[in-house]
Parts: sequence; C-alpha cells; structure tokens
Amino acid sequence: MTYTIGQIEELTGVKAHILRYWEEVVPGFIPQKDKSGRRIYSQREVELIFRIKYLITEKKFTAEGAGQQILEEAQAVHDNAEIIRQIQEARNYLTQAFLELKKLN
Repeated sequence: MTYTIGQIEELTGVKAHILRYWEEVVPGFIPQKDKSGRRIYSQREVELIFRIKYLITEKKFTAEGAGQQILEEAQAVHDNAEIIRQIQEARNYLTQAFLELKKLN
C-alpha cells in the first residue's frame, strides 16, 4: 500500500513541509515520486516517519540527530541480524505453542 503526502499528514500529524525538510536531513528517508513528481510513501516510510516524530517530540532530538540515531539503530540491527532472526524464530515458535495449548483448553 502506498500513501500520498496528504494521507501521511492525516495519518501521522506531520505537516507536508516538515516531511519535505526531513527528506533533506534524514538519511534514507526518500519517498518515491510518481510520474507527476508527487511523493508516494510506502509502509516503510510511514514507520520511519513515526520513529522520527517520536525521536524529535519525545526524546528531544533535532531532525539531524534523529537521522543519526536511525542510522545507528539500522547498524545495530545489521550487526545483530542473526540474533534478531533467532529471537523472531523463538517468538514464532512460542506463539504457535501458545495457540496449540489454547486449543486444548
């Protein structure tokens, strides 16, 4: 699913001019554009917008600082990809086991 900049404004509460500014200062925040040059946002960008908004409003980062924090988080995920995969597998296993146990009750 993709979203227009207007839909993103409604969904996230972040104004279009702020989103355009973030494109300039946050690495990796580059929504696609359609043939007419209008921004099209993916679910990944929606999640990124919420993360940036959280870092700025709650953690008091600057936009540039939020961008740096996101880069550091991405690197940490990359560095720990195998551990994260194992945790996800364990969660899946435990979820399935829980659902099977619920069936027995």
